[in-house]
Amino acid sequence: MNPLRLALVTRRYWPLVGGAEMVMANLASQFAKEQAHVQIVTAQWHRTWPQQVVHREVYVERLPNPPLRGWGTFRYMMSLGRWLRKNHTELDAVYVSMLKHSAYITVQQLKETNVPVILRAEGAGKTGDCVWQQEANFGSRIRTICQQADAVVAPSEKIWQELLESGYDPNKIHFIPNGVAISEPRSPKRCEAARQALANVNPSLKLKENSPVAVFTGRLHAGKGLLCAINAWAIVVKQFPNAKFWIIGEGPQEDKLRKRINHLNLHGRVVMPGVFDNVEDLLHAADLFILPSHEEGMSISLLEAMATGLAVVASDITGNQKLVAHDQSGMLFPVDDHQDLAASVLKIISDQKYATSLGNSARELVEQRFSLAESTQQHEELFRQLITQKQQDQ
Repeated sequence: MNPLRLALVTRRYWPLVGGAEMVMANLASQFAKEQAHVQIVTAQWHRTWPQQVVHREVYVERLPNPPLRGWGTFRYMMSLGRWLRKNHTELDAVYVSMLKHSAYITVQQLKETNVPVILRAEGAGKTGDCVWQQEANFGSRIRTICQQADAVVAPSEKIWQELLESGYDPNKIHFIPNGVAISEPRSPKRCEAARQALANVNPSLKLKENSPVAVFTGRLHAGKGLLCAINAWAIVVKQFPNAKFWIIGEGPQEDKLRKRINHLNLHGRVVMPGVFDNVEDLLHAADLFILPSHEEGMSISLLEAMATGLAVVASDITGNQKLVAHDQSGMLFPVDDHQDLAASVLKIISDQKYATSLGNSARELVEQRFSLAESTQQHEELFRQLITQKQQDQ
């Protein structure tokens, strides 16, 4: 069987780090390990960024994307179109993250070729692709073109349902859950090593001995519910003054979060050190993971935390319920209820045996159902099926 030649298109990519970006990075890396010829095509968000880099042993091509809104999108789309016209004969399939501008131009450019285009829907509810297509300028036009793709991957049942309600052909929708790498098991030695490594890299992450640590990783926007988590932390530190909450990521709500931290006098107790390309040390250094989102499809950040055997506290929403069974593989709390969130955090910090039980169950679930290797295999099977169909149709 010949190795696949793949282009993974995602307008946002490293060093911009969020769930969608990490999904594509993880898949690209795993495909490369399995000997596929894979490359990432993305946007050059800053002029200082090199146009070609290698990230996690995968070649990355950055296309022009000027900062001026509107013009930047147009320039990026034109550049992506030219890239596809130039390189499509060297590709077996193209996989596109999000049902937005990248998807629109890719479907348009490749519809007359024998290269199948597979789109990946990201997010659910108000922050998801389907709602974006309903509300954005030219969103309905983009949806019409996206519906002409050879296939659409839905990483969660909620996203699947939203695609159906938006008029996507059910025969083209394929459910492939997110997958994450399974890291080494948790241990006191690994925790200490991770904490020391992080302190060496960033002094703001230096901890006093036996300090409890909670962590969040992801995009910093209103839908993540982080103001609620900061409010909860004001309660947690009354009982555990040395407790730390690390908010890892970047996004439009960053300034508002910092203002809330200062208003509640939590400086030094809630820390926002920015973006990390690899969150493994952060997860091993922490005692629990917090995901207070208002809406989620299937959170890659939550899966990564569970895969390390970390106890998780997540909002009681449909996407999280698919991964977390309350009191078994984690704890769920009502959306925006900072007092309930604080109580859950305090229970985990106070009861190490309980925390370990939650983490072990979470890790077992991910190993059985959401491994990166399994997700990559399902993607490869879909890609090869579509490649064969496309060749037969030509």
